[in-house]
Amino acid sequence: MRRGRTNKRAQQEQDLIRFGISIPDDLLKKFDQHLQERNNQNRSEAIRDLIRDRLVQEAWSEGKGEQVATVTLVYDNQNADVQKRMSESKRAMGGNLISTLQVRLGGHHELDVLVLRGPAGAIRTQAETILALKGILHGKLVMTTA
Repeated sequence: MRRGRTNKRAQQEQDLIRFGISIPDDLLKKFDQHLQERNNQNRSEAIRDLIRDRLVQEAWSEGKGEQVATVTLVYDNQNADVQKRMSESKRAMGGNLISTLQVRLGGHHELDVLVLRGPAGAIRTQAETILALKGILHGKLVMTTA
């Protein structure tokens, strides 16, 4: 088993390409400070994360291919009207709604997390529709890509 790990690590290192970039000193200092304040992530991983994030944004803006997103909602679980409207919105999502998670937060508040998969335009429209429902206390769409 250890041998497999070594081979996998060697393969990952072979797949890496090293390159140099030029960056103003003050910008690099701010970037390093940002990394130190956040989670001590190294520069290489932080730059890879920035590139991945930009590629996801472009995939969503271009609407190319299948996309994935989560919609997080907080609402009053004793408001029957908002629950009815949410159920209708979820049914309207059809096959794009692939999973849900419900968590009681205490009191009358509940958190729902919806996982959507499909064309970017359809997912964005469906998310905006449910987020705009009267009775949603807070909500957010988080876009990523498959």
